Amino acid sequence: MLTAALVLAGLAALLHIYIFVLESVRWTDPATRKTFGTTAEEASATKEMAFNQGFYNLFLALMAVAGIIAAAAGHHGVGAALILAGCGSMLAAGLVLLISSPSKARAALTQLTFPLIAVVLVLVSLAV
Repeated sequence: MLTAALVLAGLAALLHIYIFVLESVRWTDPATRKTFGTTAEEASATKEMAFNQGFYNLFLALMAVAGIIAAAAGHHGVGAALILAGCGSMLAAGLVLLISSPSKARAALTQLTFPLIAVVLVLVSLAV
Protein backbone atom coordinates (compact mmCIF):
# COMPACT_ATOMS: atom_id res chain seq x y z
CA MET A 1 0.00 0.00 0.00
CA LEU A 2 2.81 2.41 0.87
CA THR A 3 4.48 1.77 -2.49
CA ALA A 4 1.29 2.69 -4.32
CA ALA A 5 1.02 5.85 -2.19
CA LEU A 6 4.59 6.81 -3.10
CA VAL A 7 3.90 6.32 -6.80
CA LEU A 8 0.75 8.46 -6.66
CA ALA A 9 2.51 11.14 -4.62
CA GLY A 10 5.25 11.10 -7.27
CA LEU A 11 2.69 11.58 -10.03
CA ALA A 12 1.11 14.43 -8.08
CA ALA A 13 4.55 16.03 -7.66
CA LEU A 14 5.34 15.68 -11.37
CA LEU A 15 2.02 17.27 -12.32
CA HIS A 16 2.65 20.20 -9.97
CA ILE A 17 6.17 20.65 -11.32
CA TYR A 18 4.62 20.84 -14.79
CA ILE A 19 2.14 23.45 -13.51
CA PHE A 20 5.10 25.36 -12.05
CA VAL A 21 6.75 25.41 -15.49
CA LEU A 22 3.55 26.64 -17.13
CA GLU A 23 2.89 29.37 -14.58
CA SER A 24 6.41 30.55 -13.74
CA VAL A 25 8.34 29.94 -16.95
CA ARG A 26 5.94 29.76 -19.89
CA TRP A 27 3.00 31.91 -18.73
CA THR A 28 2.93 34.25 -21.73
CA ASP A 29 3.65 31.58 -24.39
CA PRO A 30 0.74 31.04 -26.81
CA ALA A 31 0.36 27.35 -25.93
CA THR A 32 0.19 28.13 -22.20
CA ARG A 33 -2.26 30.97 -22.80
CA LYS A 34 -4.44 28.53 -24.72
CA THR A 35 -4.25 26.01 -21.85
CA PHE A 36 -5.35 28.63 -19.32
CA GLY A 37 -7.72 30.45 -21.67
CA THR A 38 -6.01 33.82 -21.38
CA THR A 39 -5.28 36.51 -23.92
CA ALA A 40 -1.83 37.99 -24.43
CA GLU A 41 -2.97 41.08 -22.53
CA GLU A 42 -4.32 39.06 -19.61
CA ALA A 43 -1.18 36.94 -19.45
CA SER A 44 1.01 40.03 -19.46
CA ALA A 45 -1.07 41.68 -16.74
CA THR A 46 -1.02 38.58 -14.51
CA LYS A 47 2.55 37.45 -15.18
CA GLU A 48 3.87 38.35 -11.69
CA MET A 49 0.92 36.67 -9.97
CA ALA A 50 1.34 33.51 -12.06
CA PHE A 51 5.10 33.48 -11.40
CA ASN A 52 4.44 33.50 -7.65
CA GLN A 53 1.64 30.95 -7.88
CA GLY A 54 3.86 28.61 -9.87
CA PHE A 55 6.38 28.57 -7.05
CA TYR A 56 3.65 27.52 -4.60
CA ASN A 57 3.05 24.51 -6.82
CA LEU A 58 6.78 23.77 -6.98
CA PHE A 59 7.16 23.93 -3.19
CA LEU A 60 4.21 21.54 -2.69
CA ALA A 61 5.78 19.15 -5.20
CA LEU A 62 9.15 19.34 -3.43
CA MET A 63 7.48 18.59 -0.09
CA ALA A 64 5.88 15.48 -1.58
CA VAL A 65 9.20 14.44 -3.13
CA ALA A 66 10.94 14.87 0.23
CA GLY A 67 8.27 12.64 1.75
CA ILE A 68 8.78 10.01 -0.93
CA ILE A 69 12.53 10.03 -0.32
CA ALA A 70 12.09 9.83 3.45
CA ALA A 71 9.59 6.96 3.22
CA ALA A 72 11.75 5.08 0.72
CA ALA A 73 14.69 5.46 3.13
CA GLY A 74 12.67 3.76 5.86
CA HIS A 75 11.50 6.88 7.71
CA HIS A 76 7.85 6.07 7.17
CA GLY A 77 6.41 8.50 9.72
CA VAL A 78 8.38 11.47 8.41
CA GLY A 79 7.64 10.45 4.83
CA ALA A 80 3.94 10.08 5.52
CA ALA A 81 3.81 13.47 7.25
CA LEU A 82 5.52 15.23 4.35
CA ILE A 83 3.39 13.48 1.74
CA LEU A 84 0.21 14.28 3.67
CA ALA A 85 1.24 17.93 4.00
CA GLY A 86 2.26 18.32 0.34
CA CYS A 87 -0.46 16.24 -1.29
CA GLY A 88 -3.07 17.40 1.21
CA SER A 89 -2.32 21.01 0.24
CA MET A 90 -2.49 20.10 -3.47
CA LEU A 91 -5.84 18.44 -2.83
CA ALA A 92 -7.13 21.44 -0.89
CA ALA A 93 -6.00 23.84 -3.64
CA GLY A 94 -7.82 21.72 -6.22
CA LEU A 95 -10.98 21.78 -4.10
CA VAL A 96 -10.75 25.57 -3.75
CA LEU A 97 -10.45 25.89 -7.53
CA LEU A 98 -13.39 23.54 -8.05
CA ILE A 99 -15.62 25.41 -5.60
CA SER A 100 -14.58 28.94 -6.56
CA SER A 101 -14.51 28.40 -10.34
CA PRO A 102 -16.88 25.61 -11.38
CA SER A 103 -16.12 26.42 -15.03
CA LYS A 104 -12.58 25.14 -14.35
CA ALA A 105 -13.80 21.78 -13.02
CA ARG A 106 -11.67 19.79 -15.46
CA ALA A 107 -8.49 21.57 -14.37
CA ALA A 108 -9.43 21.25 -10.71
CA LEU A 109 -10.12 17.53 -11.00
CA THR A 110 -6.85 17.05 -12.86
CA GLN A 111 -5.03 18.94 -10.10
CA LEU A 112 -6.61 17.07 -7.21
CA THR A 113 -6.97 13.46 -8.40
CA PHE A 114 -3.40 12.19 -7.87
CA PRO A 115 -3.05 13.95 -4.49
CA LEU A 116 -6.42 12.61 -3.32
CA ILE A 117 -5.48 9.03 -4.12
CA ALA A 118 -2.02 9.51 -2.55
CA VAL A 119 -3.55 10.89 0.66
CA VAL A 120 -6.04 8.03 0.90
CA LEU A 121 -3.33 5.43 0.29
CA VAL A 122 -0.99 6.98 2.88
CA LEU A 123 -3.78 7.03 5.46
CA VAL A 124 -4.69 3.41 4.70
CA SER A 125 -1.01 2.36 4.93
CA LEU A 126 -0.76 4.06 8.34
CA ALA A 127 -3.89 2.31 9.56
CA VAL A 128 -2.70 -1.17 8.57
